[in-house]
Amino acid sequence: MKVVIDAELCQGQGRCFSIAPSIFDFDDLGSGFVIGDGTLSPETMDLARLAQANCPEHAIFIEESP
Repeated sequence: MKVVIDAELCQGQGRCFSIAPSIFDFDDLGSGFVIGDGTLSPETMDLARLAQANCPEHAIFIEESP
């Protein structure tokens, strides 16, 4: 499983970073991005889902890995 942020939808609310700073960070403009390649471990899956549920722009997506 991988997590991604749609940069066009993200408005920089920062909830993802507040919930899961080990998964998400923000750039100089305040937009969120995924740290690393977005691969989720069993330990980070719940945090990623919580961040996804709390994103007001619905910009976070959890995808099945190929």
